Amino acid sequence: MATVPIPLAELATLGACPEGGEEFLAQAFASFAGAAASLERSYAHLQTEVARLRRELEETNRDLASSLEDNQRTRRRLHAILQSLPCGVLVADGEGGFSLANPEAQRLVGVVPRQTLPLAIHELLDRAQPNGGELEWRGSEDTRHWVTLRRAQLAAADGGSSIFILQDISRLKRLQQEHETLRRQQALAEMSGVLAHEIRNPLGSLELFAGVLAESGLTEEQSQWVGHLQAGLRMLAATVNNVLHFHSRPQPGFAPTDLGQLLRSLAEFLRPLAQRALVHIELFPGLDGVLVGADRDRLRQVVLNLALNSLHFMASGGRLKISGGTRGAGAECLAWLAVADSGSGIAPENLERIFEAGFTTRSGSPGLGLAVCRKIMEQHRGTIQASSRPGHGTTFTLELPLWREQQ
Repeated sequence: MATVPIPLAELATLGACPEGGEEFLAQAFASFAGAAASLERSYAHLQTEVARLRRELEETNRDLASSLEDNQRTRRRLHAILQSLPCGVLVADGEGGFSLANPEAQRLVGVVPRQTLPLAIHELLDRAQPNGGELEWRGSEDTRHWVTLRRAQLAAADGGSSIFILQDISRLKRLQQEHETLRRQQALAEMSGVLAHEIRNPLGSLELFAGVLAESGLTEEQSQWVGHLQAGLRMLAATVNNVLHFHSRPQPGFAPTDLGQLLRSLAEFLRPLAQRALVHIELFPGLDGVLVGADRDRLRQVVLNLALNSLHFMASGGRLKISGGTRGAGAECLAWLAVADSGSGIAPENLERIFEAGFTTRSGSPGLGLAVCRKIMEQHRGTIQASSRPGHGTTFTLELPLWREQQ
C-alpha cells in the first residue's frame, strides 16, 4: 500500500500548532511514511512467497494425484491378479470372520466374504499352523474336492490377520487313484489270465468226458444227471471266458457270421440249463441268413451272458425270448437282436449301472458279464441297451452293422 506525504504548508493551514510542534509532527509523519514503505515491501514479498507456495502446492497436488492414480492402477492390477489366481486366498480376522476371499477360495470352501465362517471351515483353518507345512483336506462327497492349505500369520502391527492359501489338488488325487487302480487292474489281469488258462485246460477235458458219458447209453435218470453236469460245466466255462475277455481284450478277428445259425446253436447249448430252471426258450427265425462282421466266439459270449443272466432272474421258471431282424435301409441298415425274459426286472436306480465292471445285485457274482458284453459290442462297432420294468422282465437289445458295410 503506497503512502502520500502531506506538505508542511498544508499542515499549517489545518490549525495553529504550539511552538516546536511542527517539527514533532513532521518527524511523526516521516516515521509513518517509512513504516508504510516497509509494510509495502513486506506485502510485496509476501505476495511473491504466496505465489511460490501456490506453485509448489499445485506441483505437490499434481504429484499426489499422479501417485493416487498409480496406486489405484496398482490396486486394480493386484485385484485382477488376486481374482484370477489358480489358488484360493482367504484372509481371516480374529473375530471368526474373514475380509477377503477370491473366487477360487469361495469355490473350494463355499464361503462368501464378510460373513461368519461355517463351523467346519473354521475348525479346518484352526488346524493349520501359522507358517507351518501344508494341511491336506477332503471336502464333502458332494464337492469331492481335495485341498491343500497353508497359513501365514501377519504381525499385530500389520493387523494380525491370517492369510490362508488353498490349492485344489483334486485332479492330482484322481490321477493317483487312477494310477493305483490301473496298477491293481494290471496285477488282477495277470493273475486272472493265469488262473483262467489253468482252469480252461482241465475244464475242456471235463466237458469232453461229460460228452462221452452222455453218449454211453445211460438210463434216463443218469442222462439227466449228466445233462446237469454239462450245464454246470458250460456255466463255469462262460465265467472263465468272461474273465479272459474282460482283462485281456485281444483284438477280435472279424468274419461274416450268420446270426440265425449262431442263435440256433446257442439255443441248443442253453436248453439243458433252461430245462433245469423251468424256463421255456422261444427262438424267432428273423435272423436266418443275416450276416454281420463279427468274431463268432465273442459275439456268442455276449448272447450267452445275457441268457445266463435271464436264467438267474427266473428262479421259479419263465420264458426267454430271443428275436431279431434288420432295420433301416441302405448304408443305415443294421441287424438287431433282442434277448427278453419274464423275470423280476431291474430297479430303475440300477439300470444305468448294470454295465459297470464289478456292479452286481447277485451275491457271489463278480459283476463282469454285462461289462464284457458292452466291451465286445464296442469292439464290433455295435451297441447294447437295456430296458426293464420291475416285475415284468428285462430286454437287452443289440445292434450290429451288416457284413457288406464292412467290406
